[in-house]
Amino acid sequence: MGLFGEQPPEIPFHAEKKPEFTGTLNRDNLKAVFSGCVDYMERQVCSAVTGERFDLCWVDGMVRGERLNDYVIHPLCTVALPRTTQAKAAVLASGTWNLSVQERTTLDEVVQDLVIGFAALFCEDGVLTCGVATEEKRGISPPENEVADKGSKDSFVESLRTNTSLTRRHLRTPHLRVEEFTVGRESRTPVDLIYLDGLTNQDLVKAIREKIVDIDIDGLLSTGDFESYVAQRKGASFPQMVFTERPDRFCRGLLNGRVGVLMEGIPLGGILPGNLAQFVEAPQDREYHWIIASALLLLRYLCLLATLLLPALYIAIASFHFEMIPTKLAMSIISSKQNVPFSTPMEVLMLLVAFEILQEAGLRLPKTIGQTVSIIGGLVVGQAAVEAKILSPAVVIVVAAAGIAGFTMPNQDFSNALRVWRFVLAALAGLAGLLGMVAGAALLICHLADMESFGIPYLTPFAVDAGQQVEDHAVFRQPLWKGKLRELWLRPENQRRQK
Repeated sequence: MGLFGEQPPEIPFHAEKKPEFTGTLNRDNLKAVFSGCVDYMERQVCSAVTGERFDLCWVDGMVRGERLNDYVIHPLCTVALPRTTQAKAAVLASGTWNLSVQERTTLDEVVQDLVIGFAALFCEDGVLTCGVATEEKRGISPPENEVADKGSKDSFVESLRTNTSLTRRHLRTPHLRVEEFTVGRESRTPVDLIYLDGLTNQDLVKAIREKIVDIDIDGLLSTGDFESYVAQRKGASFPQMVFTERPDRFCRGLLNGRVGVLMEGIPLGGILPGNLAQFVEAPQDREYHWIIASALLLLRYLCLLATLLLPALYIAIASFHFEMIPTKLAMSIISSKQNVPFSTPMEVLMLLVAFEILQEAGLRLPKTIGQTVSIIGGLVVGQAAVEAKILSPAVVIVVAAAGIAGFTMPNQDFSNALRVWRFVLAALAGLAGLLGMVAGAALLICHLADMESFGIPYLTPFAVDAGQQVEDHAVFRQPLWKGKLRELWLRPENQRRQK
């Protein structure tokens, strides 16, 4: 029942028509499909040698003019075609100079070819489509969000073929498999499934392949669209798929037995399945000595606990368990809160909200202005609030420390999930003190323990199937030369990674 008593509308069936265009294959029907499109182009080509006429159709902007001129129009006009009764066979023999020439028999096939950068050539006895797509794209540049200190300086771009070539440059093996699917009824986005044959578990590849095939939406234009359909736990607040802009990290995931996903128009590579340890590890950890990398990884785990629990712990102790605070510190907190009109839970929640607002403002504005807003908000407004007795200095320190600790997370999606749970734990601590905070932490652990990604527990390597432990530790990293085996919980076909 709707808000005003009316019946909710019935959701229609999402039926797909295949083929979408069923008319006779000719120029008139093709022109009718693209009626109202100013970028649809036609011209007639006449062979100067034989006098034969060909009709050429293409979509301007999707083809590269030089290729169309040099590889299709020029040979048709100048090259003597073989003496044969079939004009189509003569064109296939020497009438075009481009690599990709395909014979098409239906209107639907020609329409789909034109929108991806092909040109249609109408002969007397058939239709050919020639691949002359433009390759305008952003050049390969160093990664912006995942800084490489000593690693490779290349990053994924929006071109799918460029990204697959970057992958093959890092993994020069004939065992690399690249399967392509088309997702989205209107966007028709190419999606490539990448794995190492003979290494990756084929059951895992099959499960991810089935997930991709089952996606039926109008358009696939972002990573969130893809993850929402591939993720096995739909209502989870934590990410279940790792996205990276660095090909070396993407290839390292393939070598560990994971499956990679690349999408046209998205300068990121996805790695499946995802687990907690992947979101805490940074790409440059492998570039450091194992002692330094272990210390940094331990620091991130401590920061993870700090950003989650510090505001809630302060609320619980300052509001319900004041006897736990040392005497001198308690006197200092009391003196700073004497003229503050708000309770401690209200102070912390207000400042957390203000912190999130400043963070969002800094992200949405241009870089130079965003930095200025962050500095003004953090220093001027915060200091003014303390001097005006609206907030106590201790609350500002606690919230700032929790926020800074959250910035140490290498993955932004994972950091966003921590921000949400930080509010939940702080609110529960304001209601029931340490009991509420512990109950919220237990709820979070149960939530994470209940999550799986294609049969892999989300809390891996802290909680995996019996007998699937690895030589490496969960937090401290062993020297690389001691890690003989791959991640066994992925059940790779080739378990050993080195001698």
